[in-house]
Amino acid sequence: MTGARAFKALIFAAGSVGGLSGAAYGLLTGQSRRARTIIGLPRDLPLNADGLYFPDGSGPFPPSRGDSLSFAVLGDSLAAGLGAELPDQLPAVRLARGLADELDRPVRLVTHAISGSRTTDLEAQVDRALIDPPDLALVIIGGNDVTTRTSIGMSATLLGRQTTRLANAGATVVVGTCPDLGIIQPIPQPLRTIASRYSLSLARAQRRVLDQLGVRAVSIAALLSPEFHARPHELFSADRFHPNGKGYEFAANVLLAPLCAAMRSVRVASWSGV
Repeated sequence: MTGARAFKALIFAAGSVGGLSGAAYGLLTGQSRRARTIIGLPRDLPLNADGLYFPDGSGPFPPSRGDSLSFAVLGDSLAAGLGAELPDQLPAVRLARGLADELDRPVRLVTHAISGSRTTDLEAQVDRALIDPPDLALVIIGGNDVTTRTSIGMSATLLGRQTTRLANAGATVVVGTCPDLGIIQPIPQPLRTIASRYSLSLARAQRRVLDQLGVRAVSIAALLSPEFHARPHELFSADRFHPNGKGYEFAANVLLAPLCAAMRSVRVASWSGV
């Protein structure tokens, strides 16, 4: 997700669905302007700490192949960790360390995620990832599709196409579906409700496509929203839009189990000759 620079698009999206009166359009326009003022635009690029992580928690070290598990992270600012204060707080770093510990194997982290990305941008990230196909790939995408009025059907279809490319290259893929933008408190009502409705609809469409493809999906909205609703001052960064280090820690704790389960299922399948 990028911030409030695209929230005005939600106004047009709402109008395209049910129509807006002049008064309602004016109300939402004012709310969008207020949200953009409060949230502002990201001033810094996300931190990066790619490299090799070991089961003892050490790293990052310069990447090397060896017996390491290659772990690629693709998507938008949530995948990139925008809002984390320190490299160690990046969700990808926490996950790389957690995977190394749980799987008792070095993990080579490569981050392809770019802040502001939509699903239409995912193809270029997958192109880069497939230069050296990963063993495990995590994709988190969708928030910017909502704020830029990307068609829900097209967004879900493109996600399925790109995860299929990763899987066909031998990667085990896990996708964090679109978060609920309704947890972003600086977005005033009723604009927040519109954002929530669209993001949850997109998440459902993503899951339907992924289920059909046999790709593991994790509902970020269902698993993270209650805590972020209850503890916004603890879990959001200064922009009040992206998580902070503590928020990413909570998110990584939720995502680690599905990632480990995905890799263990691959190991079991290989042992059984499937």
